[in-house]
Amino acid sequence: MAIIEVSNLKKSYGNLDVLKKITFDVNKNDVVAVIGPSGSGKSTMLRSLVHLEQVDAGSINIAGDYLVKDGIYPKGPEIKQITAKMGMVFQHFNLFPHLTVQENLMIAPKLVKKESAADLEMRSSELLNKIGLKDRAKAYPANLSGGQKQRVAIARALMMRPEILLFDEPTSALDPELTGEVLQVMKDLAEEHMTMIVVTHEMGFAKEVANRVIFMDNGEIIESGHPTQLFTNPKFDRTKAFLNRSL
Repeated sequence: MAIIEVSNLKKSYGNLDVLKKITFDVNKNDVVAVIGPSGSGKSTMLRSLVHLEQVDAGSINIAGDYLVKDGIYPKGPEIKQITAKMGMVFQHFNLFPHLTVQENLMIAPKLVKKESAADLEMRSSELLNKIGLKDRAKAYPANLSGGQKQRVAIARALMMRPEILLFDEPTSALDPELTGEVLQVMKDLAEEHMTMIVVTHEMGFAKEVANRVIFMDNGEIIESGHPTQLFTNPKFDRTKAFLNRSL
């Protein structure tokens, strides 16, 4: 059953059409990799799912609730309630530099969900252990590597208990030797059946971990399918040309 349903999304900046009739579904426990050249609309599409971008037309349904229907957004607190079902991990880590690693994890659920400090400390310790950073709980972001910061950013998103995790090129700001440790955390989440949409240039991850790949170009979904099919036998010339440059 689809946990995300996207239908005919359109988004323009002036005369530039960034999203053109974007339509796709994501089922619970899917890992969907979104690939394509820079400027193809991948990040705009992803950001629209959490209302960081407002679309001009189309519909987005998240776990049974419409974030936007036929281009019209609900009023009041409903948008926050819907977007709270999702966690977002960005290309840049956006950690608070004046807070320790553990404090970075605890601040959002403390402010938004009013959870107790004892519960948050226990959960944050469990998550830091899970991502291999329990010994860095009291460290500040400035003392972490890029890969460690991104792992903390993933744990921070998980602290809000999302049903869905969105990743916007989570390894593109990292040195190649640090990319693997972040991808491993994402692979572990996939094995635990976390529903994920991952905008990525990491074709190896898309092949190995995703159960569906969406190829976007020029604001459109050109094709989507199982990684085996899309990587070995793409249907369209634009997909073939992109993969020839990328693989």
